[in-house]
Amino acid sequence: MSLRDLPSVERLLQSEAVAELLAAYGRPLTLEAIRGQLEAARDAIREGESPPKEDVLIEAARETLEAWLASTLQPVINATGVIIHTNLGRAPLSKAARHAMIEVATSYSTLEYNLERGVRGKREDHIDDLLTRLTGSEAAFVVNNNAAAVLLALTSLARRKEVIVSRSQLIEIGGGFRIPEIMKQSGAKLVEVGTTNRTHLHDYEAAIHERTGLILRAHHSNFKIIGFTTEPTLAELVDLGKRFDIPVLDDLGSGALLDTAQFGLGHEPMVQESLQAGASLVAFSGDKLLGGPQAGILIGKKSIVDKLRRHPLARAVRPDKLCLAALAATLTHYLKDEAVQQIPIWQMIAAPLEQLRSRSETWVERLGQGEVISGHSTVGGGSLPEETLPTSLLALSVRYPNAFTSHLRRADPPVIARIEDDRVMLDPRTVLMEQEEDLLRALGTILSKTR
Repeated sequence: MSLRDLPSVERLLQSEAVAELLAAYGRPLTLEAIRGQLEAARDAIREGESPPKEDVLIEAARETLEAWLASTLQPVINATGVIIHTNLGRAPLSKAARHAMIEVATSYSTLEYNLERGVRGKREDHIDDLLTRLTGSEAAFVVNNNAAAVLLALTSLARRKEVIVSRSQLIEIGGGFRIPEIMKQSGAKLVEVGTTNRTHLHDYEAAIHERTGLILRAHHSNFKIIGFTTEPTLAELVDLGKRFDIPVLDDLGSGALLDTAQFGLGHEPMVQESLQAGASLVAFSGDKLLGGPQAGILIGKKSIVDKLRRHPLARAVRPDKLCLAALAATLTHYLKDEAVQQIPIWQMIAAPLEQLRSRSETWVERLGQGEVISGHSTVGGGSLPEETLPTSLLALSVRYPNAFTSHLRRADPPVIARIEDDRVMLDPRTVLMEQEEDLLRALGTILSKTR
């Protein structure tokens, strides 16, 4: 057993199999993979192992190249029943939004160009009119996510000033976003008032003095405080702010434009309601209940929005052309009164139980096994905590549920399901119609191998 028995790099490069790798992956990366395999083979020989054959080395190099370049960001089938699933990318986009993104991605665009005047334009012009028309706000501004929207607002309006917040609203959402920490980053000073469960209007008033720059109301989003509780209404905070000439920022988080109560859910605070209550500025997300791309949307008084627009931080958090294209298409659905018909998350929320039962029954029939049972879907995304929608689940009794769901995650495309009572559960509410055949093919293949 000798190191001399190993083929040289040049010899491997002459093989037809490596020529295919060179064509597929390029010379630098292919050489790195081959040299890596040869070095590993040398180490193995020094340990007393036999030299690998050329085809074994080349196949190992191929697997290495595939692993290096395999995309970790890929589409999945969400069969969990969680509609706005943060880990799975939140809201899937409508067909019109996807088409709009492709259109601006595959050519030059009018991102910052005014066609009518033939001069440089502003990227916010593509969105502002849609948002003001839709919500009735005086002005609007879009950044890349809602955390950035809140940070920009706090930095612009309250840097080196104090911001009053109820202790019941010192929230933390997914990813470690905490109101106290974002406040510190903005340069504003947090002033806590009230208690965890009860905060009164007089608590806010007592905290106001000459250094007060802002009153912040933060929507609880992903939790509820129940029992002996009280909080001032937004309208009461607005009246207080007017008396002392202090703006009020309402961080809604999810940003519903439709009333969720009409779909059998609790009422999620709506953007329009915040404006009607007189909030100086309202911040909300684009990719939650709005059903669009990741974005942070700010609407409210023109004088305040213009101040945010001029702040240096605004450029650092601005959205790109793909976000703006998808957001414009999504907002257009609302303006045309077709959101429930065209936006996937609203299609899922509004899906009739009879339709869901029919789909799950069809799955059982196609697979030849499984049981249709009643269950519940959730909205997710920090919206409507503890609220559920009745659904119809496909329940699969398999020998090893964890191993089965692991196989599902390795399917193409991967399928994400949940396990309850030692059974694999799949909820048709969150499975897009165009993904149904892929789902059934993956389930059928895995079931046939695990019988």
